[in-house]
Amino acid sequence: MSKEVKAWAATSPEKTEPISITRRAPDDEDVAIDIKFAGICHSDIHTVRSEWGSTAYPLVVGHEIAGVVNAVGKNVTKFQVGDHVGVGCMVNSCRQCTNCQDGEEQYCLSGAVLTYNSRDPKDGTITQGGYSQYLVVDQAFVLRVPETIPLDKAAPLMCAGITLYSPLHHWHAGPGKRVGIIGFGGLGHMGVKLAKALGSEVTVFSQTNSKKELGLRLGADNYVATSEPDVFSKLSRKFDLIINTVSANIPLELYLSCLCRDGSLVQVGAPEHPLQISPFSLDAQRVGIHGSMIGGIAETQQMLEFCGEKQIFPEIETIPASYINEAYERVMKSQVKFRFVIDVSTM
Repeated sequence: MSKEVKAWAATSPEKTEPISITRRAPDDEDVAIDIKFAGICHSDIHTVRSEWGSTAYPLVVGHEIAGVVNAVGKNVTKFQVGDHVGVGCMVNSCRQCTNCQDGEEQYCLSGAVLTYNSRDPKDGTITQGGYSQYLVVDQAFVLRVPETIPLDKAAPLMCAGITLYSPLHHWHAGPGKRVGIIGFGGLGHMGVKLAKALGSEVTVFSQTNSKKELGLRLGADNYVATSEPDVFSKLSRKFDLIINTVSANIPLELYLSCLCRDGSLVQVGAPEHPLQISPFSLDAQRVGIHGSMIGGIAETQQMLEFCGEKQIFPEIETIPASYINEAYERVMKSQVKFRFVIDVSTM
């Protein structure tokens, strides 16, 4: 049977508020999840404010979801009632294209079905996300949370964790590699922890030194303030990989100058305006600028197992649902260290 549940939704670009939504009845391949925690991602705010295109209001956002299995369909073999599970940015894909067949569902050639503000192929409705009590998802897009990861800390791993793990994994971060992380927020601090755990030498690029002590404590080997003079000339050709986590337009050519020959700068932050670079900043040392978007289901599961083994967790601030609007404002002002997580029991 379908189920009416409490949720917290954007009813306009300016406002989120409590509502009730109806979740579809689980089918034979579905897992029904009692949501316990939902992380707040910057992408939620962009979507709520219609900064990335049209938003279908009212919309429940949230794609950092952690909870407990409530029920399973008769064909579900991967999960059982009581399991700790997570859901990230996708809830379906075509599963037929080459990218899906390769386990890279996030690059589905037909377009992955996003956890919110997308069209659910199972019932034709607009998908509603994790700021809610309950969710129904096809088993192929549900992730197992290791027992060694607390559920509140598991939630941000579903987006922030995999968004950084995937490029670090793809570009072979590890022993002997020098990795730079631009920005030290919700994404950046996970990049530092993951890159360090993989064995890389890690440097944070931040505007100021205000978070330097914390950055070094969380695993960075070096922390540089980009507002200080001569920073980029001192770091010329020092890095194998630089990951840009910020969602603002910054002078990427300065960071490209820090890459050694054949180095890569990977863009995971999503600025509102197009990036500006000169071809000469790429040609000089055969460096590249690349994009990366979350990770496939198998890679996300791999990340969760890695984090469980190494005890790599996000730094979180747990909040009630009634604080969501204030939390958004604090995210925009970079006043959170480092990820807000909603306690869904407060809805």
